[in-house]
Amino acid sequence: MPAITHPQMVRKAAERLPRLLERPHGVRVREKEGPCSMQGGPHADLVLKIGASTFVVECKTVASTATIAAAIHQIRSCAARLGAKAIPVIVAPYMGEAGARLCEEAGIGWFDLSDNAHLEGPGVRIHIEGKPNAFKQTGRPASVFAPKSARVARWFLMHPGEGLPLKEIVLATGLDKGFASRILRRMEEQDLVIRAPDGVFRLRSFDTMLEAWREAYDFSRHQIVRGHFPARSGEEAVRLVADALGRGEIQHAVTGLGAAWLMTHFAAFRLVTLYVSDLPDEELRRKIGFHEEERGENLWLVVPNDEGVFQGMSEREGVPCVHPVQAWLDLKGHPERAAEAADSLRRQLMEKSSHA
Repeated sequence: MPAITHPQMVRKAAERLPRLLERPHGVRVREKEGPCSMQGGPHADLVLKIGASTFVVECKTVASTATIAAAIHQIRSCAARLGAKAIPVIVAPYMGEAGARLCEEAGIGWFDLSDNAHLEGPGVRIHIEGKPNAFKQTGRPASVFAPKSARVARWFLMHPGEGLPLKEIVLATGLDKGFASRILRRMEEQDLVIRAPDGVFRLRSFDTMLEAWREAYDFSRHQIVRGHFPARSGEEAVRLVADALGRGEIQHAVTGLGAAWLMTHFAAFRLVTLYVSDLPDEELRRKIGFHEEERGENLWLVVPNDEGVFQGMSEREGVPCVHPVQAWLDLKGHPERAAEAADSLRRQLMEKSSHA
């Protein structure tokens, strides 16, 4: 289906919301006449009175994490001026997992034109999920979170609260100046970073950048060799494998569950994951007892799709680990208690960012 324009979105949202509420009609309050506009501040795309409820609606043609985060701030401000009973709602062609999570955390309702919805308010409770994206575009658009491009996002997240000039970003990431400039320009367009008059860049929101990257991230795009390693526990396996790789002079860093444990001691784990610059040869695999097999696997050796994953690595209890941001991202592709470990690590990341 072709991309939808903003005027089309507004018209379809005005038609769709009454049907969702099983009400045949809604009364649209024109923005230039509505109380939200009369009191100044940001405008909503729609103010709809349906039955006893007033819905303040913001439509976005793109549901990127940064766009939804900005829309939440805008629609919440507008709804507040209409009174406590006004229900703020965001509409998109298709609401992704990250956008839906942001709305839920903010207490904002949403629905999309692909027939998914989550609306709650006085006398209103609607939840529809699992409908496919009716607006999926062919091709793969350029992303600021592509493997090499993501070095820029990683550097920002490693230095929250700091102003970063282009020269520093180029030196730190090893990227070409022109390439880095293009990435930064796209980040500006997506409201992920802010450029000051002196040319220094800053994160607009640590949380938004983190969520936007997670939404685009796919751990399976790395080269993953799955196998089994003889060890009594995940902790023992981490130390033994890291030691063997070190003696084999292979650059390595623990990520996933093992890294999360070394950083937070959240919970015991079985699966150990290490990034390696090169896969160990047959002799080294034999020495450490590693057998490549998926049944009973407890060790993943991962050759990254970009060496940037090693950026910011440090030793934790004598074991090389990726930066906490990288570990948090990688947990998205892990089993066991990965979601809980990610939550624990996220709290630590957010605490550090708030003191930056």
